[in-house]
Amino acid sequence: MNKFTIYIFVLLLIILPGLPTANHYSQVEATKASVYDYRLNTHKSNQIDSFTKQLSIKNKYIEDGWSLVWQDEFNQKQLDPDLWNIENWAAQKNNELQFYTPDNIKVSDGKLQLISKKQRYKGRSYTSAAIHSKDKFYFQYGKVEMRAKLPSGQGIFPAFWMMPNIDNTWLPEIDIMEMLGHKPNEIWMVQHWLNEDQQLKSNADHFVGDDYSQDYHTFSIEWKPGSITWLIDDKERFQSTQSIPQEDMYLYLNTAIGGDWPGSPDDTTVFPQVFEVDYIRVYQQKGANQ
Repeated sequence: MNKFTIYIFVLLLIILPGLPTANHYSQVEATKASVYDYRLNTHKSNQIDSFTKQLSIKNKYIEDGWSLVWQDEFNQKQLDPDLWNIENWAAQKNNELQFYTPDNIKVSDGKLQLISKKQRYKGRSYTSAAIHSKDKFYFQYGKVEMRAKLPSGQGIFPAFWMMPNIDNTWLPEIDIMEMLGHKPNEIWMVQHWLNEDQQLKSNADHFVGDDYSQDYHTFSIEWKPGSITWLIDDKERFQSTQSIPQEDMYLYLNTAIGGDWPGSPDDTTVFPQVFEVDYIRVYQQKGANQ
């Protein structure tokens, strides 16, 4: 072994242990997010590839002034309990048919899977999965992005949405993405709120595009003090300037089965169905909530 080879070997021993690889950025405490209030979780496997990926993620929206403040790349062997709460109850709204269970959640190969099954469980005929970040991650204003492949079929109802980080209330609500499983090429983008007379109001639009159950697509919003802009695959599809929420909000991800809007599954519905998520990321602009 010549001197140059020895030098390179020693240099690698010094540098590699210090290279960071992050599965996600997480807050130091479970409090309101701010642009610079995050830490980099690190470990030593696949250092160079992961570090390069992180640099790419951080720089994605830098030209528009966005900074990455939170993310889950789902690179662990199970759902990160520091980031997510797991639902375990029978759905009580909209005449839905599912029982949410932790057993219907799987994390592997860098993907989160929310699995829906035709399965009798505690008085229900179907099981499914739901997770949320209430009290663990919440924020005011920002860009939220999910890359996912959606489940489909009559009676299947995947959704990615946001609610205020306040107990006993679900309004205002921002639905980043909703899809009726029997129309897998149609994405709904919805906003709900109460007016001064405590009447429920909504602003919504839908976009007809690809079959979103066949491949991965990105679904995102840019939430600012005067507007919410919805994007699919980085293309603007809808914007609202009505009653924009000012509350801190948290993330919610689920697949409902049946209910008033999608209707019940029928003989054409194939089970199991999988809502597969590659990543969820949140960006903010400097001073967004300060």
